[in-house]
Parts: sequence; structure tokens; C-alpha cells
Amino acid sequence: MNVRRSAAVLAATAVFGTAAPAVAASPSPSPSVVIPEGLYGSGDPTYDGVWRQSSALIAQHRVKVRPAARAISWLAGQQCANGAFAAFRADPAKACDSKVMVDTNSTAVAVQALSAVGGHQDEIDKATTWLQSMQNKDGGWGYTPGGASDANSTAVVIGALGAAGQDVATVVHEGKSPFDALKKLALPCAKGGAFAYQPDKKGKLTANADATAAAVVGLRSMNMLSAEADTRPEDTCADAPNPTEEQAAANGAAYLAQAVQKDGHLKTALPGSEDQPDYGNTADAVVALAVQRGAKAAQKPLKWLEKNSAAWAEQSGPAAYAQLIIAADVAGGDPRDFGGTNLVEQLNATGPTPQKAAAEKPAADSGDGSGNAVWWTVAAGLVAGVGIGFLFSGRKKKQQP
Repeated sequence: MNVRRSAAVLAATAVFGTAAPAVAASPSPSPSVVIPEGLYGSGDPTYDGVWRQSSALIAQHRVKVRPAARAISWLAGQQCANGAFAAFRADPAKACDSKVMVDTNSTAVAVQALSAVGGHQDEIDKATTWLQSMQNKDGGWGYTPGGASDANSTAVVIGALGAAGQDVATVVHEGKSPFDALKKLALPCAKGGAFAYQPDKKGKLTANADATAAAVVGLRSMNMLSAEADTRPEDTCADAPNPTEEQAAANGAAYLAQAVQKDGHLKTALPGSEDQPDYGNTADAVVALAVQRGAKAAQKPLKWLEKNSAAWAEQSGPAAYAQLIIAADVAGGDPRDFGGTNLVEQLNATGPTPQKAAAEKPAADSGDGSGNAVWWTVAAGLVAGVGIGFLFSGRKKKQQP
């Protein structure tokens, strides 16, 4: 992701977009930041408040849980007058000015969440209008307004526009659509058919697993709300001068299938450490494989996550629970019995009690926002020694297998 990215990104490898700021790990909320009422998670929300809140609301929607009204109100209240969202605004009553660093990722994921809960069409319209005004000449988006297009940011905006009911193919700038921007980042089959996050300074494309997962889902015109398993055949990688969206997505899925074939998971290489499992990016790969090749193709990484992700999710907080819930729901797993863990219960416990939870005992909003809230830090992944790759987010990873 770019500078001022969410906690998840900084945690991963701090290489999403431009150079990330140095961040110190801390297992407790910053004493200078008051955790707002209605916000999921108990850690410092400076870098990921809108992202983790939106992810939680989307995941709850997918499993038919009705969030607390205060949780929805908090998210809607984060919007600036121009329609954009920042990662977090400590004082939403204060008008946004040039010091408020809005970004496409927070705005796009908020659109998806508000689309899920309903009743916020004005906010959605303002946000999508702002997003379209930030579209680059190549048809894509960068993390920051005017920044170079990247696969993850472009994919998350595609998801937002789709959730808002727009025909993404018609959202063009100087004749280029978001799909054109994604296909421009595709590597040839000789390099596995992967996608790059964005070109380096010399224009070179480097395979990036999380960018590939985001691109596959984006090219299928899906998002965190609409993603579902397909039943198409497992197409092999095939080069073409101007591949269709479907072929480019198939190529990316072929790369991901190969990447998880041996161990069942993706890896991340943190500076100065050995390769380690990347739980978040593996969850992203599960979704991408399922939407392109069907649930069966996603079973190996899904089963690996069921066996190995519980401690990571508990440590990492609401966005991690949400990510696992979405992956399980798309690929045919059970979010309420995920390797013996009820992910839905765990997510609900990090914020205000939902108004209604299907297949669970209904409960009124207690209003105290308590429960078994787990800690969340700006560098949670560095503490855990793993990365969190949030689906469709504008986050740049190191080269991955």
C-alpha cells in the first residue's frame, strides 16, 4: 500500500506503493488515540479504522448478521464532504482539510460496506463520484489521489463501483477502462501469468501474489460482497496480444494455483527473516481461485487456513476475522466452524453487539462495545511475523512465490 496505509499493510512488508513510514509495534492502543464508540477492534485505528470497520460490516452481511446501528453510523460519519474517506478521522465533526489524507482504498471499501447495510445511497453516490474523479489516464487508480495506478487499488475501486450498481466497463478515462489498467499489469505465461502490483521505476513488472488475487477478482467484476465460486474449467495460462478479461483472470488463477500447490499457502519474506506463511494473502488466493476455478480449486489453501490461522486471526483482530469469513463463505467453508473456531462469534466480539445474528442467539446492542475485543496494532503482522494482505486493497507486496 502507499504511505498512510492501514495497519495490515504496514504489518505485511511495508512495500505497497511508495516507501512506507517506519512503524513501531505495540500490543496496546496508543494512549493518544481514544477508541471511538462503535468501532470494531481495540487497537489504534489511525491507519486502518475505516478498513477494519468496513471489512467487519461486509463479513457480517455475508453471514446474515445485522450490525449494531452505532457501528454503521461510525463508518458513515467518517466521510468527508467531498465524498472521500481517510483511513481514520479522530474528530469527524471537524471538516476535512488538506491535512486529512483521503485515499481510494478506504473510500472504496466503505462504499462496499455501506452498500451492504443499505440506507446510505447519498454517501455511496458522493463516494463513487469522488472515486471516478480520481481515475487515472490508464483507467486505473493508485492508493493516493493522483498516484500511479496499482492492481490492488484498481481492483478495490472496481468492487466499489460494482457494489454501487455501476457498469465498470463504461467507467473510462481517455478511452481506458479499469480492466485495461489491470491487464496492463499482467505478466506473460513464461512468468506464470501473474500480475504485478505496479511497474517499478524502470517499468519492469514483478509477479506479486496478492496483486494477482486482487486482479483476478477485479477482472471477474466481483467484490467483497458479490464474490462467489464459479464452476468454469481450470483453464491453463495462454498468452494473447490483447487478452480478454476472462483469459487474463484465468492466467492469474493458474499462477495462484501453482503458488499454493506445494504447501497450501503463500509465503511472505519479511526483511531479515526466513520465509513465513502469509495468512492474509492466502485467504485472498482462496477467494480468487474460487471465483475463477470453483470452490474445489480453493480447498487446499482453505483447509490450510482452517488448521493454522486461529492464532493469527486472534492476534490480528477484526479485519483478519472478516477476511477469513469471506474466504470461507466464498469457497464453501463454514465460518461458524472454521477449524473448530466460530469466526462469526469472534468477529462480533470485537465490536458492539449485533442487532441480529442468524443461526446464533439474537442479542440487543449492549451499547458498551465490549466483549472479547482483541488487540490490534499498527504493526500487528510484524509482531506476529506474518503479513496480512487484505483483499482488493491497494497494498504492494514483495515478490512472492
